[in-house]
Amino acid sequence: MKPLLQPLVVNDPFDDPVLYLDFLFQKRALLFDLGDIRALPPRKILRISDIFISHTHMDHFADFDWLLRLVLRREKKIRLFGPPGFIDQLEHKLKAYSWNLVHNYDNNLVFIATELHPNAASRQALFRCQRAFSREHQENNSDLPPSVLIAEPAFRVRTAILDHGIPCLGFTIEENQHIHIWKNRLQALSLPVGPWLHDLKRAILTQQPDDTPIRIWRQENGKKYQKYLPLGLLKRQISRTSPGQKISYIVDIRYSRSNCQKIVELIQGSHLLFIETTFLHKDAEMAAEKQHLTARQAGWIAREAGVKKLVPINFSPRYSDRRQTLVTEAQEAFKN
Repeated sequence: MKPLLQPLVVNDPFDDPVLYLDFLFQKRALLFDLGDIRALPPRKILRISDIFISHTHMDHFADFDWLLRLVLRREKKIRLFGPPGFIDQLEHKLKAYSWNLVHNYDNNLVFIATELHPNAASRQALFRCQRAFSREHQENNSDLPPSVLIAEPAFRVRTAILDHGIPCLGFTIEENQHIHIWKNRLQALSLPVGPWLHDLKRAILTQQPDDTPIRIWRQENGKKYQKYLPLGLLKRQISRTSPGQKISYIVDIRYSRSNCQKIVELIQGSHLLFIETTFLHKDAEMAAEKQHLTARQAGWIAREAGVKKLVPINFSPRYSDRRQTLVTEAQEAFKN
């Protein structure tokens, strides 16, 4: 069976860095950065439940307006996480429009915005469509550590505040455990592949009792067929548990000891690392001036963190005819 987390790099490496993380058998997705997202079909955008903004330079935040247009008039709640000042910036975007007709809308779109601060508690605010997106203070009652943004039975999202001349967030997503489903055993028991497997996995992850009934259903010729089997039997017969997948996303940082220490700690042992490789190392002085990484520096960081696979992203347009040179430099530093 495929992993729970299905990553998609939305744009070409020379365009805005955006990572879309889909969930298998769930109508849910996570989005990392909000630059140009027009390549995502609306059906994928409508699955987004949480958005993680590294920082608010235009190529990382410009398409909030496009997202807003697609989700407006829908009953939906979206959580957004960003660096210091993020709540004010989100409020300014929402105030750029007139909302005198929202009282006619049947559904209520809600944004819950959280901004992270170094060595301090996060701040949180609520923006509701039916209140014309006026800013409402919300107490952040989470008992999670400051570095943990989301902690659910299936996964958690952690962050570190990095330096890009301004605070910039790096992210890692960790599947708590990976539940493998044996396809051949499903077939042997005449059980279908389908969304019911998500319920099974959730029951295993939340340690439900073995006698918990699991509904197994499928649709055929317009009719729904279902039956129930106990969790314990299904765990023994068709599943296997292993350590979960870890995916990390790092963009727009300068190469410094402090940044490297924070990144390595955050992404340690990642199965997949999506990291900026903006400049060639021969242009390291320019990279330092613009507060970006070189491809070689990205490779060094990935190697130091024991990453399994490095995915270079966020190339400078100055190398439009040297795409493979950037990739090769990063991969050679990583492998060596």
